[in-house]
Amino acid sequence: MAGTTRVTVIVLDSVGVGGAPDVADYGDAGSDTLGNLSRAIGGLRLPVLQSLGLGNLAQIEGVPPAANPRAAWGRMTERSAGKDTTAGHWEMMGIISRTPFPVYPDGFPGSLIAELARRCGRPIIGNRPASGTVIIEELLAEHLHRGALIVYTSADSVLQIAAHEDVVPVAELYRCCEIAREMMVGEHAVSRVIARPFVGEPGDLQRTDRRRDFSLPPPEQTVLDALTEAGVNACGIGKIGDIFAHRGVSEEVHTASNADGCERIIERLDTQSEGMIFANLNDFDSKWGHRNNAEGYAAALVEVDGYLPSMLDRLDERDLLFITADHGCDPTTESTDHSREQVPLLVTGGGVHAGTELGVRDSFADLGATVSEALGVAPPAVGMSFLGEMIARDGQ
Repeated sequence: MAGTTRVTVIVLDSVGVGGAPDVADYGDAGSDTLGNLSRAIGGLRLPVLQSLGLGNLAQIEGVPPAANPRAAWGRMTERSAGKDTTAGHWEMMGIISRTPFPVYPDGFPGSLIAELARRCGRPIIGNRPASGTVIIEELLAEHLHRGALIVYTSADSVLQIAAHEDVVPVAELYRCCEIAREMMVGEHAVSRVIARPFVGEPGDLQRTDRRRDFSLPPPEQTVLDALTEAGVNACGIGKIGDIFAHRGVSEEVHTASNADGCERIIERLDTQSEGMIFANLNDFDSKWGHRNNAEGYAAALVEVDGYLPSMLDRLDERDLLFITADHGCDPTTESTDHSREQVPLLVTGGGVHAGTELGVRDSFADLGATVSEALGVAPPAVGMSFLGEMIARDGQ
């Protein structure tokens, strides 16, 4: 599509569409984020996503297949080891992670935590897998009394540090996370160190939008690197900049919520005439999936569906818009962690032959290869572009 000058990729964080072929290897048999969610609440109502073809690629109660989908549609299967945000996004941009990032089901080694406490100049409490909202309530009194950092992890490869903003200034929390990032290398190279500032009183604590992710840098060149090296603007909305360690992203726009993210996407479609807009909408995962809140998850889908008309109205013949996800996080299972699932692939914009079935792609990297071809930069080493499969032909 030689005329494409602008590509928008929207990642609905954790909105999986059913188990990947190796789902059992990850202990996630039966996970199906969209399908199970739709059945648990008696049906979803997502008219715009339905019109694009969401119901054509998965069995979703309340979202039947469209007779004439407005988008090209399919699914993608992850080839990287793991089921985390970093691996999923990296693969979309051309990196297959062969070795899973380390996880800490029993907490981090005592010697490592002791050194982190020494270098940060504060005691550390917690050091176990936990829900962030739960552990800060449990350890709040000690945190307030001692000024200690609350360190915890999950089934994902993360080291999270939480602190009340009135006890540990946000700038100091970021400094401690930078220290942790410097330490978490080699065998302890977790994918992300996450700053989790919060505010409020006991029984009414809220995590703030000053969360910050300190990620490992990608080990190889990504599509984003290729774009920026070619002088093509690549804007990251949400936590995209954090995921790629602020590399290959020429502009970063941090967001407070899915709604804020959608509004920023619309704003960029109004002001950025070319290049790439790469957005992550994280509320599905962080606010609802990990907390097994099916009703909240469903409401978040309805909210984003309501923003899509404003985005679609801003597309013309120069545009491609991709809607996808990075993994699953089924809110209906006992697990509160990510699930190994395939992800949706919906593509619309100028020249796309509506209704094209893209099948099941062998890798998330096919998306990055397609973006590279559309914007005219060198393709990644992995992935197969499907641009030619969905271009409208003369007379169609």
